[in-house]
This record gives sequence, structure tokens and C-alpha cells, in this order.
Amino acid sequence: MTMSVECPKCGLLQLPGPTCTSCQAPLRSAPHQRPLPPEQRPSAGGPGPGPGPHPTHELLFHGAGGSLLGIHIVNVLLTIVTLGVYYFWAKARVRSYILSQTECAGDRFAYHGTGRELLFGFLKAVLLIGIPFFLLDLGIDLVARGPVAQAVGGLLFYVAFLAFFAFAIVGARRYRLSRTSWRGVRFSFRGRLLEFLRLFVGGSLLTTITVGLYYPFFDTRRHGFLVSHSYFGNQTFSFDGRGKDLFGRYLLTLFLLVPTLGVCWFWFLARKQRYFWDHSSFGAARFRSTVTGGRLLLLSAGNALLLILTLGFAWPWVVVRNARFACTYLTLEGPLDLATTQQEAQAASTTGEGLAGILDAGFDIGT
Repeated sequence: MTMSVECPKCGLLQLPGPTCTSCQAPLRSAPHQRPLPPEQRPSAGGPGPGPGPHPTHELLFHGAGGSLLGIHIVNVLLTIVTLGVYYFWAKARVRSYILSQTECAGDRFAYHGTGRELLFGFLKAVLLIGIPFFLLDLGIDLVARGPVAQAVGGLLFYVAFLAFFAFAIVGARRYRLSRTSWRGVRFSFRGRLLEFLRLFVGGSLLTTITVGLYYPFFDTRRHGFLVSHSYFGNQTFSFDGRGKDLFGRYLLTLFLLVPTLGVCWFWFLARKQRYFWDHSSFGAARFRSTVTGGRLLLLSAGNALLLILTLGFAWPWVVVRNARFACTYLTLEGPLDLATTQQEAQAASTTGEGLAGILDAGFDIGT
């Protein structure tokens, strides 16, 4: 088949020859090639087809309230029979159920913690932290005399409480991620306690001094620390959010708090949740949240109504509703480079987890 050539001067397509039949300019020797459509053109980064639409990985929750009810009934009966000792095994069973019913990119999560670990973590937290904390409180009450001494003692107690709370947050996250896996690879948390301690205590004090105005900056820094020091195998998560991006919405929420009887807070929580997720990533994949204040309000109101009308018996359905809600409005967009992910399981103490149980400083839903 005869190939046509293009004149480099006038652009006329014609049969091969020494000169152009129109302008007499010398012709190219290479045959003319039609331009590729835009979607097939090479990208700026190198050869090959240009970037197509990013793959979206959905999170799905397959659990049901009825299934969790059966677990819950057994947990309650055994906790009563054992005078509360089985509570820690009950908590581990619920966590295991929730994670085993949660799916991402076609694979489900798994929980590897045990009730024995939770029990010993609780006992260690009471002995190593709970008792000293109680003695500190008692000592301040006995020694502090006069308004100045009481103010100093109160400040000392507040700072100590913040330090214990920070320890609980880091310890709980370290333990729970170390006991969670996906596709056989463990998660981990590698943030340093002292670094988070400075961030948490300093941010809490600044939030108190500024009457809450520093809260968006503190909360964003706290969340960023927890995310950016979390790992899946040897791959780390990233966070690039800034507190100033939430400050304007936070001020508006404070202004509308009284006129709306606090209802506007749900819209700020949804906005913050979307912002935190949208600025979190794993490799080239970025999280996306579509939760809204109205949906968050309906979830909270529905959960409260269920618990009140059933005198708490609907707790399994509330847990399932929360887990399904969290998955429904969250996706992971972009390629997942799992071929280079390697197992790097980290050791984790249960003391922080035990203290988190005492202070209720956990980060997971319903467990």
C-alpha cells in the first residue's frame, strides 16, 4: 500500500516525491502518521498511554445487627457469670466481628487481639498509672492550702491528666493497629510518645488559654500525627491538612451554636471529617469522604432513639449502623501499589490500651 507524505511547508498530503506539487518545497522521506486521539497520546512523564480515570476502592460492611446480637447476648451472660472478668474477651469478640465484616478492595480485615491481652493491659494500667494518678490527686488535696496553692495544684493535676490521656491515645492506637491486618499484612503505629506528649499537652493548654479558638489547629495537628505515623506493612500513610483551613468554619459554628441549639455542630463535624479524610493518603491513593451534617445528625438521632426505646437492647444495631455509615461515605481513590508492600509487624504493649479503656480514649466505633 502506497503511503502519503506531508509537506513540511504547506502541509499538503500527497504521494511520495522529491518536491511538493504545490509549493515545490523538499518533501520528508518519512510517511505521514495521523495524530493519536488525546486519550492515547503519551503523557508528559514518558511514553505510553496518558492517565485514565483513577480506580476507586470502596469500603463495604457486611455485618448485621441480628448476627451481632447473638454475640452480644453470650457476652453479657458470660460477663455476668464471671463477675465482669469476661468483659475483655467480649470486647475482643466484638472487634473481631466488626473487622471481619469490613471489606476494602475485595478483601476483609482481621483482628488478632485477645481478651487475655486486654485484661492484662487493664491490670498493668491500673497498677502503673491509675494508682500513681490517684495518689497525685490525693496528695494535692492534702498539701494544697490557700487559693494560690490550690490553683497550682489544679494546674499540675490537669497537666498530669493530659499526659496520661496522651499516653492512652498513643498506646491504644499502637496496640490496635498492631492487632489489625488486611491481606495478611499487619498495620502498625510508630509515633514517639514524647513527641505526641508535647503536641497534645501543649495543644490542650493553648486551646484552654484561647477559650477554644486554637482547637482546629490543635485537632488537625493531633490527627496528622496519628495518621502520618501509621503504617500498613512497610508503607506509611500521609496527611497534608492544615488547621487554618477549618478555622473559618469553626468560628461560624461557634457563632451559630446557641441559635441552632447546638445542631450546627454536626455540620462542622461532617466538614472536619471530610477534610481529614480528603487530606489523608496511602501512597498514590487518596481517601475521599462524602459525609454530610444532615446524614450525621440523622445517624446520631436514630441511634439515640433506638437505645432509648429499647432500653439499650438495640446496641448491636447501633454498632452495625455506625460501621456501615463509616464505610458508606468513604472511598480510596487511586492505584494501590501492594506489590512492594512487605510485612513489618511491630511489637506493642497493652498498657496504653488498658488505660484507654479506663479513660475511654479509644478511636474505634462501638467497641
